Amino acid sequence: MQPRHTRFQPARRRPWPVARVLAAAALLAAALGPVPAAGAEETRLTGLRMSATDERSRLVFELGAPVRHQVFTLSDPQRVVIDIEDVDLVESLPSAAPGSSLIRRIRSAPRDGNDLRVVLDLARAGRPKSFLLEPAAQYGHRLVVDVIAPGTATAEAGAGQPGAGSPRDLIIAIDPGHGGKDPGAIGRRGTHEKDIVLDIGRRLHDLLERTPGYKPVMTRERDVYLSLRERIARARAARADMFISLHADAFRDGRARGSSVYALSLNGASSEAAKWLADRENSADLIGGVTLDDKDEMVASVLLDLSQTATIESSLNVGEHVLAEIGDVNDLHKHSVQQAGFVVLKSPDIPSILVETAFISNPQEEAELRRDSHQQALARAIRDGIQRYFERKAPPGTRIYARNRASSG
Repeated sequence: MQPRHTRFQPARRRPWPVARVLAAAALLAAALGPVPAAGAEETRLTGLRMSATDERSRLVFELGAPVRHQVFTLSDPQRVVIDIEDVDLVESLPSAAPGSSLIRRIRSAPRDGNDLRVVLDLARAGRPKSFLLEPAAQYGHRLVVDVIAPGTATAEAGAGQPGAGSPRDLIIAIDPGHGGKDPGAIGRRGTHEKDIVLDIGRRLHDLLERTPGYKPVMTRERDVYLSLRERIARARAARADMFISLHADAFRDGRARGSSVYALSLNGASSEAAKWLADRENSADLIGGVTLDDKDEMVASVLLDLSQTATIESSLNVGEHVLAEIGDVNDLHKHSVQQAGFVVLKSPDIPSILVETAFISNPQEEAELRRDSHQQALARAIRDGIQRYFERKAPPGTRIYARNRASSG
């Protein structure tokens, strides 16, 4: 059966105050620092300087020019990962961090050709913060990465955030699926899912960047492979208020067509809850700034369940708005938000949806997905759906929340 174009209004759902509270306090993880674009040629990395106190360990990468970089954390075991794009490592980096009580070991290796990945194996939990410095005095360009012990004032302040009392932008993590060695689905004309969703993701990023009150971040900005958990980690490191994963569906029957939107299923949430509870000692400030490591089993379980329930409710809500907007652009394969156990949707405190933009296995929809105007229309529909949601559900402390209160008052 081929679903026809349908316009519908999102179902009215009972508001969840928990979702607003959790969203306002969510993700005290490190923010990605501002990253100017690197030049066409590789930038030379000429050295690494380090310093340490009991509360902070600092790494300073000496560079020949500004670089594009990303910093995020991984757990089990605890690690900080630093990805630096298009860089030429002149000398090997040291493997030890003298005097640091946070960093046990430093590992580095080339990645995806010209990139460098630096992994900091941690002795205990730490929050990363990164920023770039321009040349000054005897120093050239520098990338500074701080690893900060949880609970310190510096860690709680975060990087690149407005001062106390200043409203902030809503951070939207855009996750183009697949990439690198994983092409995703492939259409009959040889169209790769990874390329289409990256194009749509870039368009969505540009639209949100031009929308006051929003700050978009991309989990990947080019054709590189990321694990599913790495995508979640990057969204958490960016302190995202919402996570949007982009895909293009495929089915053995080429007649299947239409767009779908997914949120996390209850079964998927339950399996993820078991994982987080088992690892709660390494999951500081997991749910909206509430750590689970000092809670007994029952309390920890209840807190996590509250967070996940609120997050799924918010995900379903924003999914309905996005689906309604996409219905003006493309046929709908499913006319309501579906639920499944997709790994990328499993962060317990970030409302997350997965958008199947169309069936790349359908020749007509494959042709549409290749058109710039259709990609732009899909990106605009997703942006509009996000806006519709936050017109009613913006977390306190954000510019959108302040604007909504001002207009309603």
